[in-house]
Amino acid sequence: MARGLFITLEGIEGAGKSTVARGVCEWLGRQSIRATLTREPGGTALAERVRQIVLERGQERLSAVTETLLMFAARAIHLENLIRPALERGDWVVCDRFTDATRAYQGGGRGVDAAWIESLAGQVHGGLQPDCTLLLDLPVPIGLQRARSRQAGAVDRFEAEAQVFFERVRAAYLELARREPQRIHVIDASLPLEAVQQQVAAVLGRLSPLPDQGRAP
Repeated sequence: MARGLFITLEGIEGAGKSTVARGVCEWLGRQSIRATLTREPGGTALAERVRQIVLERGQERLSAVTETLLMFAARAIHLENLIRPALERGDWVVCDRFTDATRAYQGGGRGVDAAWIESLAGQVHGGLQPDCTLLLDLPVPIGLQRARSRQAGAVDRFEAEAQVFFERVRAAYLELARREPQRIHVIDASLPLEAVQQQVAAVLGRLSPLPDQGRAP
């Protein structure tokens, strides 16, 4: 059985990744492609417990280095127990964030050494890289306004960061896209959802040889 493709979605808060990820799975379903939808940090019961440690605003300080290690610990669990098995059985995996998020948030945002992040990535997932990454890009003020307008409870550790932090994250994401244009496709997420879906469908249509490629997810 052919290995499935690995699709990741990236972007700052408020970019609409979760909505678009569900749309991607629906689009794949219309092409008769079996898809597994997941997220990071998390994706499995154990990895979700690590996610809680990363996101909660507790009394103890969590350094940038510790945060990075926790991200990769959750990722290792996720890869072993969900992502790799799904790909091996032929599913396409659609993941809301992956290692590009660590490069952007911990590397660009927190200033963690990029070479060290790549060393950890090599240890955790080696040659497994996303086949396609959709970078949902939008100006930081718009993203934060969207994210904060839908918050029902307390903000997590990342949502509580200042705008300048997210400007660094966004710049890191765009630099990654500049370096890997064949893999990372920049989607203008500041547009209405229908327009975003049309951009995503155009990228997905180039991945899949099946018909019905022009329909938006």
